[in-house]
Amino acid sequence: MEYCLEVIKENDPSGFLQISDALIKRVQVSQEQWVKGALEPKVSAEFDLTLDSEPLLQAIHQLDFIQMKLPPSPLLQLEKCCTHNNSVTLAWRMPPFTHSPVDGYILELDDGDGGQFREVYVGKETLCTIDGLHFNSTYNARVKAFNSSGVGPYSKTVVLQTSDVAWFTFDPNSGHRDIILSNDNQTATCSSYDDRVVLGTAAFSKGVHYWELHVDRYDNHPDPAFGVARASVVKDMMLGKDDKAWAMYVDNNRSWFMHCNSHTNRTEGGVCKGATVGVLLDLNKHTLTFFINGQQQGPTAFSHVEGVFMPALSLNRNVQVTLHTGLEVPTNLGRPKLSGN
Repeated sequence: MEYCLEVIKENDPSGFLQISDALIKRVQVSQEQWVKGALEPKVSAEFDLTLDSEPLLQAIHQLDFIQMKLPPSPLLQLEKCCTHNNSVTLAWRMPPFTHSPVDGYILELDDGDGGQFREVYVGKETLCTIDGLHFNSTYNARVKAFNSSGVGPYSKTVVLQTSDVAWFTFDPNSGHRDIILSNDNQTATCSSYDDRVVLGTAAFSKGVHYWELHVDRYDNHPDPAFGVARASVVKDMMLGKDDKAWAMYVDNNRSWFMHCNSHTNRTEGGVCKGATVGVLLDLNKHTLTFFINGQQQGPTAFSHVEGVFMPALSLNRNVQVTLHTGLEVPTNLGRPKLSGN
Protein backbone atom coordinates (compact mmCIF):
# COMPACT_ATOMS: atom_id res chain seq x y z
CA MET A 1 0.00 0.00 0.00
CA GLU A 2 2.83 2.41 0.82
CA TYR A 3 4.52 1.57 -2.51
CA CYS A 4 1.30 2.29 -4.47
CA LEU A 5 0.89 5.64 -2.74
CA GLU A 6 4.41 6.63 -3.74
CA VAL A 7 3.80 5.64 -7.40
CA ILE A 8 0.61 7.72 -7.58
CA LYS A 9 2.73 10.74 -6.74
CA GLU A 10 4.62 10.26 -10.07
CA ASN A 11 4.44 13.55 -12.05
CA ASP A 12 5.17 11.96 -15.46
CA PRO A 13 1.93 10.33 -16.84
CA SER A 14 3.85 8.17 -19.29
CA GLY A 15 6.02 6.81 -16.53
CA PHE A 16 2.95 5.89 -14.52
CA LEU A 17 1.36 4.07 -17.46
CA GLN A 18 4.49 2.00 -17.92
CA ILE A 19 4.24 0.45 -14.41
CA SER A 20 0.46 0.47 -13.99
CA ASP A 21 -0.03 -3.21 -15.05
CA ALA A 22 2.62 -4.41 -12.65
CA LEU A 23 1.17 -2.26 -9.90
CA ILE A 24 -2.34 -3.71 -10.37
CA LYS A 25 -1.04 -7.28 -10.21
CA ARG A 26 0.99 -6.49 -7.07
CA VAL A 27 -2.11 -5.14 -5.29
CA GLN A 28 -4.19 -8.18 -6.29
CA VAL A 29 -1.57 -10.61 -4.95
CA SER A 30 -1.31 -8.70 -1.65
CA GLN A 31 -5.09 -8.74 -1.25
CA GLU A 32 -5.35 -12.47 -1.88
CA GLN A 33 -2.61 -13.21 0.66
CA TRP A 34 -4.24 -11.04 3.36
CA VAL A 35 -7.72 -12.56 2.96
CA LYS A 36 -6.32 -16.06 3.04
CA GLY A 37 -4.32 -15.48 6.24
CA ALA A 38 -6.88 -13.43 8.16
CA LEU A 39 -10.10 -15.30 7.54
CA GLU A 40 -9.05 -18.90 7.76
CA PRO A 41 -10.52 -20.51 10.98
CA LYS A 42 -8.02 -21.24 13.77
CA VAL A 43 -10.00 -24.23 15.07
CA SER A 44 -12.16 -26.84 13.49
CA ALA A 45 -15.80 -26.20 12.73
CA GLU A 46 -16.78 -28.89 15.30
CA PHE A 47 -15.42 -26.81 18.24
CA ASP A 48 -18.22 -26.40 20.91
CA LEU A 49 -17.90 -23.57 23.50
CA THR A 50 -19.93 -24.13 26.73
CA LEU A 51 -19.99 -22.25 30.13
CA ASP A 52 -19.84 -24.28 33.35
CA SER A 53 -22.11 -22.35 35.75
CA GLU A 54 -22.31 -25.03 38.47
CA PRO A 55 -19.66 -23.46 40.83
CA LEU A 56 -21.40 -20.09 40.54
CA LEU A 57 -24.80 -21.61 41.38
CA GLN A 58 -23.33 -23.37 44.42
CA ALA A 59 -21.80 -20.11 45.68
CA ILE A 60 -25.14 -18.31 45.28
CA HIS A 61 -26.99 -21.02 47.22
CA GLN A 62 -24.49 -20.73 50.07
CA LEU A 63 -24.97 -16.96 50.54
CA ASP A 64 -26.59 -16.01 53.87
CA PHE A 65 -28.49 -12.76 53.60
CA ILE A 66 -29.03 -10.84 56.90
CA GLN A 67 -31.17 -7.78 57.18
CA MET A 68 -29.19 -5.17 59.19
CA LYS A 69 -31.29 -3.79 62.03
CA LEU A 70 -30.63 -1.46 64.93
CA PRO A 71 -29.56 -3.29 68.10
CA PRO A 72 -32.19 -3.62 70.84
CA SER A 73 -31.99 -2.01 74.28
CA PRO A 74 -29.26 -3.42 76.54
CA LEU A 75 -30.29 -4.92 79.88
CA LEU A 76 -28.67 -3.37 82.97
CA GLN A 77 -27.41 -6.07 85.36
CA LEU A 78 -28.57 -4.54 88.61
CA GLU A 79 -26.89 -7.20 90.74
CA LYS A 80 -23.51 -5.99 89.41
CA CYS A 81 -24.21 -2.25 89.58
CA CYS A 82 -22.79 -0.70 92.75
CA THR A 83 -21.20 2.38 94.31
CA HIS A 84 -18.03 2.81 96.37
CA ASN A 85 -17.17 6.13 97.93
CA ASN A 86 -17.61 8.59 95.05
CA SER A 87 -17.34 5.97 92.28
CA VAL A 88 -20.07 4.00 90.50
CA THR A 89 -19.77 0.72 88.59
CA LEU A 90 -22.32 -0.30 85.97
CA ALA A 91 -22.73 -3.58 84.07
CA TRP A 92 -25.06 -4.56 81.23
CA ARG A 93 -25.68 -7.22 78.58
CA MET A 94 -27.71 -7.68 75.42
CA PRO A 95 -31.03 -9.57 75.54
CA PRO A 96 -30.86 -13.31 74.69
CA PHE A 97 -31.38 -14.35 71.06
CA THR A 98 -30.25 -10.98 69.75
CA HIS A 99 -29.56 -11.38 66.03
CA SER A 100 -28.53 -7.81 65.26
CA PRO A 101 -24.76 -7.30 65.50
CA VAL A 102 -23.41 -4.86 68.11
CA ASP A 103 -20.30 -2.76 67.44
CA GLY A 104 -20.22 -1.02 70.83
CA TYR A 105 -22.05 0.77 73.63
CA ILE A 106 -22.60 4.35 74.81
CA LEU A 107 -22.95 4.90 78.57
CA GLU A 108 -24.49 8.15 79.78
CA LEU A 109 -24.63 9.69 83.26
CA ASP A 110 -26.31 12.84 84.52
CA ASP A 111 -24.60 15.43 86.75
CA GLY A 112 -25.92 14.07 90.05
CA ASP A 113 -28.27 17.01 90.41
CA GLY A 114 -31.00 16.21 87.89
CA GLY A 115 -29.16 17.82 84.99
CA GLN A 116 -28.56 16.72 81.42
CA PHE A 117 -27.09 13.32 80.57
CA ARG A 118 -23.56 13.22 79.16
CA GLU A 119 -21.49 10.47 77.57
CA VAL A 120 -18.97 8.95 79.99
CA TYR A 121 -17.95 5.82 78.04
CA VAL A 122 -17.99 4.60 74.41
CA GLY A 123 -16.59 1.15 73.63
CA LYS A 124 -17.15 -2.59 73.44
CA GLU A 125 -16.90 -3.44 77.15
CA THR A 126 -20.03 -4.26 79.17
CA LEU A 127 -18.61 -3.13 82.54
CA CYS A 128 -17.54 0.41 83.40
CA THR A 129 -16.45 2.27 86.57
CA ILE A 130 -16.71 6.06 86.75
CA ASP A 131 -14.55 7.78 89.39
CA GLY A 132 -14.42 11.32 90.75
CA LEU A 133 -18.14 11.87 91.26
CA HIS A 134 -19.70 14.02 93.97
CA PHE A 135 -20.24 12.52 97.41
CA ASN A 136 -23.77 12.24 98.78
CA SER A 137 -25.29 12.61 95.30
CA THR A 138 -27.84 10.65 93.29
CA TYR A 139 -26.87 9.78 89.71
CA ASN A 140 -29.00 8.43 86.86
CA ALA A 141 -27.34 6.17 84.29
CA ARG A 142 -28.43 4.60 81.01
CA VAL A 143 -26.78 2.77 78.11
CA LYS A 144 -27.50 2.12 74.43
CA ALA A 145 -25.90 -0.06 71.74
CA PHE A 146 -24.88 0.83 68.19
CA ASN A 147 -23.85 -0.87 64.94
CA SER A 148 -23.34 0.13 61.31
CA SER A 149 -27.08 0.74 60.93
CA GLY A 150 -27.19 3.32 63.71
CA VAL A 151 -27.83 3.72 67.43
CA GLY A 152 -30.43 1.63 69.22
CA PRO A 153 -32.84 2.67 71.99
CA TYR A 154 -31.78 3.40 75.59
CA SER A 155 -31.92 0.88 78.37
CA LYS A 156 -33.95 1.52 81.47
CA THR A 157 -32.44 4.14 83.79
CA VAL A 158 -30.71 2.99 86.97
CA VAL A 159 -30.36 5.28 90.00
CA LEU A 160 -27.16 5.13 92.08
CA GLN A 161 -26.36 6.95 95.33
CA THR A 162 -22.75 7.82 96.18
CA SER A 163 -21.46 7.59 99.75
CA ASP A 164 -22.65 10.12 102.31
CA VAL A 165 -19.18 10.40 103.85
CA ALA A 166 -15.74 10.10 102.32
CA TRP A 167 -13.43 7.18 103.02
CA PHE A 168 -9.88 7.85 101.89
CA THR A 169 -6.21 7.39 102.76
CA PHE A 170 -2.97 9.20 102.10
CA ASP A 171 -1.99 8.91 98.45
CA PRO A 172 1.42 7.23 98.01
CA ASN A 173 1.57 8.35 94.38
CA SER A 174 1.13 12.08 95.04
CA GLY A 175 3.25 12.50 98.18
CA HIS A 176 6.81 13.79 98.28
CA ARG A 177 9.42 11.04 98.07
CA ASP A 178 10.49 11.76 101.67
CA ILE A 179 7.01 10.92 102.99
CA ILE A 180 6.79 7.51 104.71
CA LEU A 181 3.36 5.83 104.78
CA SER A 182 2.27 2.79 106.78
CA ASN A 183 -0.86 1.23 108.29
CA ASP A 184 -2.46 0.80 104.84
CA ASN A 185 -1.51 4.39 103.93
CA GLN A 186 -3.39 5.81 106.91
CA THR A 187 -0.30 6.78 108.94
CA ALA A 188 2.28 9.30 107.70
CA THR A 189 5.68 10.55 108.80
CA CYS A 190 8.76 11.86 107.00
CA SER A 191 12.44 11.02 106.61
CA SER A 192 13.52 14.68 106.26
CA TYR A 193 13.90 17.51 108.74
CA ASP A 194 12.24 19.75 106.12
CA ASP A 195 8.49 19.91 105.71
CA ARG A 196 7.05 17.65 103.01
CA VAL A 197 3.49 17.44 101.65
CA VAL A 198 1.23 14.43 101.11
CA LEU A 199 -2.33 14.51 99.74
CA GLY A 200 -5.37 12.34 100.33
CA THR A 201 -6.88 10.03 97.72
CA ALA A 202 -10.22 11.89 97.69
CA ALA A 203 -11.14 15.08 95.84
CA PHE A 204 -14.02 17.31 96.95
CA SER A 205 -16.00 19.88 94.99
CA LYS A 206 -19.41 19.65 96.65
CA GLY A 207 -20.92 18.91 100.05
CA VAL A 208 -19.67 19.01 103.64
CA HIS A 209 -16.69 16.85 104.67
CA TYR A 210 -14.93 16.26 107.96
CA TRP A 211 -11.85 14.21 108.83
CA GLU A 212 -9.43 13.98 111.74
CA LEU A 213 -5.71 13.41 112.17
CA HIS A 214 -4.38 11.89 115.39
CA VAL A 215 -0.89 12.97 116.46
CA ASP A 216 0.96 9.70 117.22
CA ARG A 217 4.37 11.27 117.78
CA TYR A 218 5.46 14.87 118.40
CA ASP A 219 9.16 15.58 119.14
CA ASN A 220 11.17 18.82 119.33
CA HIS A 221 8.23 21.18 118.76
CA PRO A 222 7.76 20.94 114.96
CA ASP A 223 5.06 22.82 112.99
CA PRO A 224 2.87 20.32 111.11
CA ALA A 225 0.28 21.88 108.80
CA PHE A 226 -3.19 20.54 108.12
CA GLY A 227 -5.66 21.59 105.45
CA VAL A 228 -6.63 21.21 101.80
CA ALA A 229 -4.84 21.77 98.51
CA ARG A 230 -5.06 21.51 94.76
CA ALA A 231 -3.46 18.50 93.11
CA SER A 232 -0.67 20.75 91.78
CA VAL A 233 0.44 22.03 95.21
CA VAL A 234 4.19 22.37 95.79
CA LYS A 235 5.26 19.40 97.92
CA ASP A 236 8.74 20.31 99.15
CA MET A 237 7.76 23.08 101.59
CA MET A 238 5.20 23.76 104.31
CA LEU A 239 1.56 23.52 103.30
CA GLY A 240 0.08 26.97 102.68
CA LYS A 241 3.19 28.73 101.42
CA ASP A 242 1.97 28.71 97.82
CA ASP A 243 -1.39 29.66 96.32
CA LYS A 244 -2.48 26.04 95.91
CA ALA A 245 -3.05 25.25 99.61
CA TRP A 246 -5.13 26.50 102.55
CA ALA A 247 -3.77 25.34 105.91
CA MET A 248 -3.41 25.70 109.64
CA TYR A 249 0.09 25.13 110.98
CA VAL A 250 0.52 24.56 114.69
CA ASP A 251 3.25 24.02 117.26
CA ASN A 252 2.92 23.04 120.91
CA ASN A 253 1.61 26.48 121.97
CA ARG A 254 -0.27 28.22 119.17
CA SER A 255 -1.48 28.04 115.58
CA TRP A 256 -1.73 30.22 112.46
CA PHE A 257 -3.71 30.05 109.24
CA MET A 258 -1.66 30.29 106.04
CA HIS A 259 -2.34 30.73 102.33
CA CYS A 260 0.06 32.26 99.76
CA ASN A 261 2.62 32.45 102.60
CA SER A 262 0.35 34.91 104.46
CA HIS A 263 0.15 34.09 108.19
CA THR A 264 -3.07 35.17 109.93
CA ASN A 265 -5.14 34.65 113.10
CA ARG A 266 -2.58 33.50 115.63
CA THR A 267 -4.49 31.46 118.19
CA GLU A 268 -3.33 30.13 121.54
CA GLY A 269 -3.37 26.36 122.01
CA GLY A 270 -1.19 23.82 120.30
CA VAL A 271 -0.77 20.08 119.83
CA CYS A 272 1.18 17.34 121.53
CA LYS A 273 1.35 13.58 121.34
CA GLY A 274 -2.21 12.23 121.50
CA ALA A 275 -3.88 15.39 120.18
CA THR A 276 -6.52 15.25 117.46
CA VAL A 277 -6.82 17.83 114.69
CA GLY A 278 -10.15 18.08 112.86
CA VAL A 279 -10.66 19.59 109.40
CA LEU A 280 -14.13 20.74 108.30
CA LEU A 281 -14.51 21.60 104.60
CA ASP A 282 -17.98 23.00 103.90
CA LEU A 283 -18.35 23.47 100.16
CA ASN A 284 -22.00 24.44 100.55
CA LYS A 285 -20.92 27.52 102.50
CA HIS A 286 -17.44 27.56 100.88
CA THR A 287 -15.62 27.67 104.22
CA LEU A 288 -12.72 25.82 105.88
CA THR A 289 -12.58 25.43 109.67
CA PHE A 290 -10.12 23.69 112.01
CA PHE A 291 -10.49 21.98 115.38
CA ILE A 292 -8.07 20.73 118.04
CA ASN A 293 -9.37 18.10 120.44
CA GLY A 294 -12.97 18.91 119.55
CA GLN A 295 -12.58 22.66 120.07
CA GLN A 296 -12.72 25.07 117.14
CA GLN A 297 -9.28 26.65 116.69
CA GLY A 298 -9.75 30.33 115.97
CA PRO A 299 -12.47 31.71 113.70
CA THR A 300 -13.46 30.24 110.36
CA ALA A 301 -10.07 29.95 108.72
CA PHE A 302 -10.98 30.60 105.09
CA SER A 303 -14.08 31.75 103.21
CA HIS A 304 -14.95 31.81 99.52
CA VAL A 305 -13.11 28.54 98.86
CA GLU A 306 -14.34 27.15 95.55
CA GLY A 307 -13.16 24.46 93.16
CA VAL A 308 -11.74 20.99 93.70
CA PHE A 309 -9.82 20.32 96.92
CA MET A 310 -7.88 17.36 98.26
CA PRO A 311 -7.08 16.69 101.93
CA ALA A 312 -3.47 17.71 102.57
CA LEU A 313 -0.80 17.51 105.27
CA SER A 314 2.78 18.71 105.65
CA LEU A 315 5.17 17.41 108.31
CA ASN A 316 8.80 16.52 109.00
CA ARG A 317 10.50 13.59 110.69
CA ASN A 318 9.58 14.81 114.18
CA VAL A 319 5.87 14.16 113.63
CA GLN A 320 3.75 11.11 112.88
CA VAL A 321 -0.02 11.30 112.36
CA THR A 322 -2.79 8.81 111.62
CA LEU A 323 -5.74 9.71 109.40
CA HIS A 324 -9.37 8.95 110.38
CA THR A 325 -12.02 9.26 107.68
CA GLY A 326 -15.61 8.22 107.04
CA LEU A 327 -16.69 10.53 109.85
CA GLU A 328 -20.00 12.32 109.98
CA VAL A 329 -19.87 16.05 110.60
CA PRO A 330 -19.90 16.52 114.39
CA THR A 331 -22.73 18.56 115.85
CA ASN A 332 -21.17 19.04 119.28
CA LEU A 333 -17.92 20.77 118.37
CA GLY A 334 -16.80 23.41 120.83
CA ARG A 335 -16.95 27.17 120.41
CA PRO A 336 -13.96 28.82 118.76
CA LYS A 337 -10.98 30.02 120.73
CA LEU A 338 -10.21 33.70 120.44
CA SER A 339 -7.33 34.53 118.11
CA GLY A 340 -4.61 37.14 118.43
CA ASN A 341 -2.88 39.32 115.90
